[in-house]
Amino acid sequence: MSRRRIGFWYRFAAVICKPPLVVLIKRDWRGMEHIPTEGGFITAVNHNSHLDPFAYAHYQYNTGRVPRFLAKSGLFKKGFVGAAMRGTGQIPVYRESTDALSAFRAAIDAVERGECVAFYPEGTLTRDPNGWPMTGKTGAARVALQTKCPVIPVAQWGANELLPPYAKKPNLFPRKTHHVLAGPPVDLSRFYDQEMTPEVLKEATEVIMAAITRQLEEIRGEKAPETPYDPRRERIEQRRRTKAQAEGRQVEGQSK
Repeated sequence: MSRRRIGFWYRFAAVICKPPLVVLIKRDWRGMEHIPTEGGFITAVNHNSHLDPFAYAHYQYNTGRVPRFLAKSGLFKKGFVGAAMRGTGQIPVYRESTDALSAFRAAIDAVERGECVAFYPEGTLTRDPNGWPMTGKTGAARVALQTKCPVIPVAQWGANELLPPYAKKPNLFPRKTHHVLAGPPVDLSRFYDQEMTPEVLKEATEVIMAAITRQLEEIRGEKAPETPYDPRRERIEQRRRTKAQAEGRQVEGQSK
């Protein structure tokens, strides 16, 4: 395929989105040499701001390999938004599918067509208090092991300083810098001949998330926590704490 196959809708989106991004954010972009010039591949990106998909898309657009993001299938049916999603080649995820691999069939097809598919493996904004990547979901690993395509780990930092997670108003001054660092492909070859079990997918996902985290450590110049934040584990711990507090109040009430 040609290195730059962008199309009208992506160019239209760039005309709208790039000027405010250029005004609002300075850029420290590195690692573009790791973005494949041809063939299908995955980028696995950390997520710490509602703005970072736009900032990251700007980086990726400038490499000549535009990203195809995964989005809920329902968005593709809604008026102008649906037309833009379809026109820019974004990828619907059919979460109602009972077959986990079938839910990502469109992403697999896109990789096999030679596209760049962008995954946010965390699945949502990080809930780590210091903005480090959380544990990841297995979608990127599923597609990678099915297609054996390159997986490029990408870390970003800075959009979260402009618009912190869950904030409603941006912090415009002083002007923030969007740092992006793409790394070499993650080596998943040891998983290729294994059955795609939940354990294998979990381990492959951990390898991908570790690579993203190493890139972010280089950007930030500090070490991430040894154990990534796990929302599921935190929910279990929160329920345990709540139960313990309730039992403590009950015992206290009985002793009076």
